[in-house]
Amino acid sequence: MMDHIKARRSVRDFESKEIPADSLQTILEAARHSQSWANSQCWEIIILTDPVVKKAVQEAVPATNPSFNAIEKAPVVLAVCAKLEYSGYYQGVAPTKFGDWFMFDLGIITENICLTAHNLGLGSVVVGLFDQTKAARILSLPQKCELVVLIPVGFPISNAPVRNSPRRAVPDFTHYNGF
Repeated sequence: MMDHIKARRSVRDFESKEIPADSLQTILEAARHSQSWANSQCWEIIILTDPVVKKAVQEAVPATNPSFNAIEKAPVVLAVCAKLEYSGYYQGVAPTKFGDWFMFDLGIITENICLTAHNLGLGSVVVGLFDQTKAARILSLPQKCELVVLIPVGFPISNAPVRNSPRRAVPDFTHYNGF
């Protein structure tokens, strides 16, 4: 597991070949088995494969976003959405100071998606900088449902540059028994 966590990188350049159906199903199974607040499973995933739809959604991404082209190039883009007032709620009330926990739960499902894609030899990138309202309109999201991230998935181009960002050492961010 640690090898996959350490080796996984954001991929923005993809080959034009399709993802095998069983690979996509495996990614969706990994998403399905993600943990969530009180097993609320607050997520909905829209699978974008139609080039016209992907192009329309791409128009909600700023051209300056490094992942702009990935939306159109990837054979599949997963639009990960959250049902609002679902995660972090008991009997319609949010009992913690953080309120709706959908961002926490969607972080977990997003990591499961990306690590599973990597395990299958696929690349992915998490795209969060885009006009969520515009993209949600394009995808006809219902009320009380928010589009949070887009995840382009596909076979990485073999010679794509890999950025190895430095990581903080464990002692730099851990604190025992208090801050």
